[in-house]
Amino acid sequence: MRIRRTRTTAVLAVPLALLLVSCSGGKDGAGSDEAAGGRASGSAASAAPEAGTPTGPRAPGPEKVRDAFAGLQATLDDSCGTPGNCEYLLGRIADELDRLDRAMKADPKGPGHFPEPIAWIADLREQMGEDRSYENLKEHQDRLFGTRDRINTWMQDHPDDYR
Repeated sequence: MRIRRTRTTAVLAVPLALLLVSCSGGKDGAGSDEAAGGRASGSAASAAPEAGTPTGPRAPGPEKVRDAFAGLQATLDDSCGTPGNCEYLLGRIADELDRLDRAMKADPKGPGHFPEPIAWIADLREQMGEDRSYENLKEHQDRLFGTRDRINTWMQDHPDDYR
């Protein structure tokens, strides 16, 4: 009985020790071989699977159009009732439109499947420019809301295109 407990303790202690060693680097990774410009060596590094392998971590794929559209729809019932909320809302609508644009362009059906929404977002970007300051977003508030609402209507009329 005593031998069984010792083995169990040893089996549990090894992974815990490895976890503590891997977490012992500083907040910025100082002290690790990789932070010093070198590559980690030894059995732990060579045993780790490479990214993209069936057992290793996978890079996230493109976001689904339906998920990006849901983020945009979540802004529909909000308003610019208060300045703080308005700043947040306008920034969020701009971000959600960018997110939806990326998802539509990466969709397996191809960007040609969503020509109108992609064109409307491109037009909005052209009008707004790259400035994401509250002043610029507020200046283009009607255009932001209008683009969001047009896309919402288009997507509602084409449910099979994004589900």
